[in-house]
Amino acid sequence: MTASTTPQWPQTVSKKRNSRDEAVRRFLDTQDAASGILYIDAPGNGTADDAKTSFESIGDLLGAISSGTLSATELCTAYIKRLTEILFEDALRQANELDRFFKENGSLVGPLHGVPMTLKDQFDVQGYDSTLGYVGRAFKPAEQDCVLVGLLRKMGAIIIAKSNLPQSIMWCETENPLFGLTTHPKNTDFTPGGSTGGEGTLLALQGSVVGWGTDIGGSIRIPSHMLGLYGLKPSSTRLPYQGVSVSTEGQEHVPSVIGPMSRSIDSLIHVTKAVIDSKPWDDDPKCSPLSWRDDMFEDAQTRPLIIAVMRDDGVVRLHPPVTRVLDDVARKLAQSGHEIVPWKPGTLHQECIDIMDQYYTADGGEDIKRDVAAGGEPYIPHVEALVNRGSPISVYQYWQLNKQKLAAQKRYLDLWNSTKSTVSGRPIDILLCPVMPHSAVPHRKCRWVGYTKVFNFVDYPSVVLPAGEVSRELDGTTVADMAAYEPRNSLDEWNWNLFDLDTMDGMPIGVQVVARRLQEEKVLGAAKVVDEILKGAFLEQTKLSLDDGLDSRKRPRDE
Repeated sequence: MTASTTPQWPQTVSKKRNSRDEAVRRFLDTQDAASGILYIDAPGNGTADDAKTSFESIGDLLGAISSGTLSATELCTAYIKRLTEILFEDALRQANELDRFFKENGSLVGPLHGVPMTLKDQFDVQGYDSTLGYVGRAFKPAEQDCVLVGLLRKMGAIIIAKSNLPQSIMWCETENPLFGLTTHPKNTDFTPGGSTGGEGTLLALQGSVVGWGTDIGGSIRIPSHMLGLYGLKPSSTRLPYQGVSVSTEGQEHVPSVIGPMSRSIDSLIHVTKAVIDSKPWDDDPKCSPLSWRDDMFEDAQTRPLIIAVMRDDGVVRLHPPVTRVLDDVARKLAQSGHEIVPWKPGTLHQECIDIMDQYYTADGGEDIKRDVAAGGEPYIPHVEALVNRGSPISVYQYWQLNKQKLAAQKRYLDLWNSTKSTVSGRPIDILLCPVMPHSAVPHRKCRWVGYTKVFNFVDYPSVVLPAGEVSRELDGTTVADMAAYEPRNSLDEWNWNLFDLDTMDGMPIGVQVVARRLQEEKVLGAAKVVDEILKGAFLEQTKLSLDDGLDSRKRPRDE
């Protein structure tokens, strides 16, 4: 094939990847010359950089900077050495400025001083691309920062990278023709989830302290579940979306939202409160002028909660390890004095999702088709299937769909209010449920996201937190029982056939904590309660194991 007949898109891909790699090499050359370091330390080797990037919470990190034991520049450099995206020079320049401020004033510039953060490749950063995984959006840098980035920088956060996402964003896998496929750190044959899979993978590898993603059907929560992380999907309008590029921009029926991901619940709380306290509604006209409500946050942590538990959405049954972990969390909550009641949605979840799916192709896929055509790139198979799924609907049909949506949201609210304590008669505080019917799965096998996207439909906030993992030892007895199961539909059958205890062994499993619309403080407070109970149970189990070991050493051995 001659140069004149070679498609343009592979050339754009090559140019974009080369520019990224060159920026990494340039940074490494500069650092090597300055410090004598000849290679990038891999995580977990016990190096000085491991110590600098081992902070799980923002509070501990800020304490280290405030005490002078760690500078913003040292911290930023340590995180940069583990990344593959390119805001490095700007990040170090800002870190140096923060260090100068601290030296001159003896105080921090704000509640996120020196905290390294990364962004899904949707968030506009002046001078850098927001590709959305499209070749046609490469080499088209943003003219200004999005509202969130501006607020984060004012509070002292350092943006060090942008991360991979799927073509069009609209899937729970992280793959595109521009940057390729993102893989799971535990097994490269498995997906880390999506669409915020690049952020999740960076966090899992300690490449960042806080990652920012978007969620229109589970895109923050699914990677958090598959990678053992914490993630918040807020209600729409609570955090600022202004300046965040997105597929199908302009649709208002099921809004995409932004949210943070981290390796600790305290970091999730800290950064969410900081952004809300910065009054984002002064810069984003769609952001609700709703201040942080500390009374709601504290209330969720100071009394027994009424917790509904959903063990089945009526469409796709959970894999045995997911059921085991969910039941274990519910049991520990009950033992800690919280009341557990069942959540029985009947057919309501399926009805909500049936309406939601019609919205996804209301434009006949035109928005995505235009972006793909602009770069001349091939479709990722699931994206092609999405855009070919339906024809555009009329304005009148769209209005009827909106009426169906509102009616379904009202039925969901009624179900919530009617699900009450069997003791006090009080309505439930939160809903505890699975994130996915399975743990991480092989690439391109992710299909059913009903356990997450129903909460985008009703616009309820949700926190995902790690709760366990697949265990060959604990789940081995369930394999034989599975053979007798009769799947209820084709999706259920597909999910059941995915289960492979040997390859899934050790994969993280999360749980979802859900609250009513715009109750972010309540859902974060309740999630902190759940997290502390789970961590307390883990520490107690560890103590018992150690005690058993000591006791065995004291016992006389059998002769």
